[in-house]
Amino acid sequence: MSNSNVNSFFSSEYMVGGASASGASGNVAGVRIVVAGDAKTGKSSLIVTAATDNYPNNVPPLLPPTRLPEDVYPDRVPVTVIDTSSSPENRGRLVEEIMRADAVVLTYACDRLETLDRLSTFWLPELRRLEVNVPVIVVGCMLDKRDDQHSVSLEQVMSPIMQQFREIETCIECSALNHIQVPEVFYYAQKAVLHPTAPLFDQEQQVLRPRCVRALKRIFILCDHDRDGALSDAELNDFQVKCFNAPLQPSEIVVVKSVVQEKLREGVDDRGLTLTGFLFLHALFIEKGRLETTWTVLRKFGYNNEIRLHDDQLPPPIKRYPDQSTELTNEAVEFLRRIFATFDIDGDGALRSAELEDLFSTAPENPWNEAPYEDAVQKTALGGLSLDSFLSLWSLMTLLDPIRTMETLIYIGYGTDPSTAIRVTRRRRLNRRKQQTDRTVCHCFVFGPKEAGKSAILNSFIGRLFPEEYVPTTNDRYAVNSVDQPLGAKKTLVLREIPEEGVKKILSSRDALAACDVAVFVHDSSREASWQKATEMLVDVASQGETSGYEMPCLIVANKDDLDPYLTEIQDSTRVSQDMGIETPIPVSAKLGDFSNLFQRIANAAMNPHMSIPETAAGKSRKQYHRLVNRSLLFVSVGAAVAIVGLAAYRVYAARKNSSS
Repeated sequence: MSNSNVNSFFSSEYMVGGASASGASGNVAGVRIVVAGDAKTGKSSLIVTAATDNYPNNVPPLLPPTRLPEDVYPDRVPVTVIDTSSSPENRGRLVEEIMRADAVVLTYACDRLETLDRLSTFWLPELRRLEVNVPVIVVGCMLDKRDDQHSVSLEQVMSPIMQQFREIETCIECSALNHIQVPEVFYYAQKAVLHPTAPLFDQEQQVLRPRCVRALKRIFILCDHDRDGALSDAELNDFQVKCFNAPLQPSEIVVVKSVVQEKLREGVDDRGLTLTGFLFLHALFIEKGRLETTWTVLRKFGYNNEIRLHDDQLPPPIKRYPDQSTELTNEAVEFLRRIFATFDIDGDGALRSAELEDLFSTAPENPWNEAPYEDAVQKTALGGLSLDSFLSLWSLMTLLDPIRTMETLIYIGYGTDPSTAIRVTRRRRLNRRKQQTDRTVCHCFVFGPKEAGKSAILNSFIGRLFPEEYVPTTNDRYAVNSVDQPLGAKKTLVLREIPEEGVKKILSSRDALAACDVAVFVHDSSREASWQKATEMLVDVASQGETSGYEMPCLIVANKDDLDPYLTEIQDSTRVSQDMGIETPIPVSAKLGDFSNLFQRIANAAMNPHMSIPETAAGKSRKQYHRLVNRSLLFVSVGAAVAIVGLAAYRVYAARKNSSS
């Protein structure tokens, strides 16, 4: 196919984008365009001419908000244009209007170069200072006044400015007097809002952006019904009808595939249009300025301007009490097991980095490339994830952010209702009453002073070596792994390390301990100051649990057992554990790898939510007071009952006596 035929393809009614693109506007109710620039650069004349198709002889100093006719542009989205004044006394109003803009049109006068210079020395830096993150259209007005003998091309003038200010979407010159390219100014501004370039295409590199590629790959897979890696003619036609409400003729399908194959041989094979060809086709449309084509496709499949699924494509927020947690259902776990096997290409029982990236290649990003997930599980010698680690990360994400779990499951192909992937556990206070828990994921808060060895314990839990140098933890950190239970059962244990500085923040919130199934207090058994600090934390946390109703089992961990304990360590720890009614401290040595079955004991404590709950002196006093009150109420109740019975007996006796007399 010749270049002329390729160009004909893009200007015709063929395939993607050729049919009505009314769905491409993304249900935007209206577009607000603010026109700004130096005085006497043609702002008001431009607006009046666009609205009335007549050049005004007399223009007021400042126009009221102006509504452009809806039928002027193909998307038929209402456009309101806001005129502004550059005078110092109107500075506040100018800033206010710019902050409310969907797009900004910056004007300069074609016959006054100083107004062009002001774009890069004042107006564009000012928009950055105000953190205005909307498309900018630069417009040279009064083209009719420019001296053609000294004119330079728009590209020569604007190229350096556009290199410096990437937020500029388009540059255009116009003449309101001669009606040259006036409607185009606001068409480009509207288009930049409804069909923005930046989320789709990297103009500097001239490639589709990664998130756009990921979304289009997911759409391709959804449309590839027979899963053969290519869109057949029938599948291509179904795609066209879904997105553009019009079928393709066989001859049009031939043209589509010919355009792709001429430019990219691997874009088409004997089965049809490949993923490579599908992506190439969209890149081609974007390069030709047909962004509405790709946006129509994305929006038909539920994507928003950030190229994430729109909220209405996701399940509603999960309603639960603070002391309820969220876990994966058996159905979701089985799906994830199948997905793991599918992407474990080499069959080594682990997902290497490339395999994991491939698994998440239809999601906006790999959700585990950031805290708190990136370093939260045990990895293989080659840096891969075993099935246990893979499922552990899903459990952690479901515990912390169940909506993101459901969203990600949708992206990677979970076919049924995503709400069936999540279950809400029973309330913790009910678990205490029933003296058992229904949870398969246990959430443990790890408290302790600096240098007590909290991080070393978390590192050991996920198979990491003991660090030679101390590195303080400044933010909450997570470690998650499965723990063997009696009779071959497994529980997922999530350890959350809370830095010493973060304890006050935790305790400042009434519901902060609601998510805690078990709390561990780590101290350096060789230092008395460390023990005292850990004890203070234990008392504070226990007090918070008593007053909020979110009590939890607590364990004391005496770390650094490889060192000599301080003089009264054993007596002190025994006294505190006895006074508070919890187990004696568990001696461990993270350095030697001796953990005294610590992680199993933490999981067991979580499985027995009614045991090892510490009692503070204030808590004991409150309980004793409640017992006295209840006993008093009992005595009053018994006394009242005796009095009532006595009164009834007296009435019977009196009645019999009267009847006998």
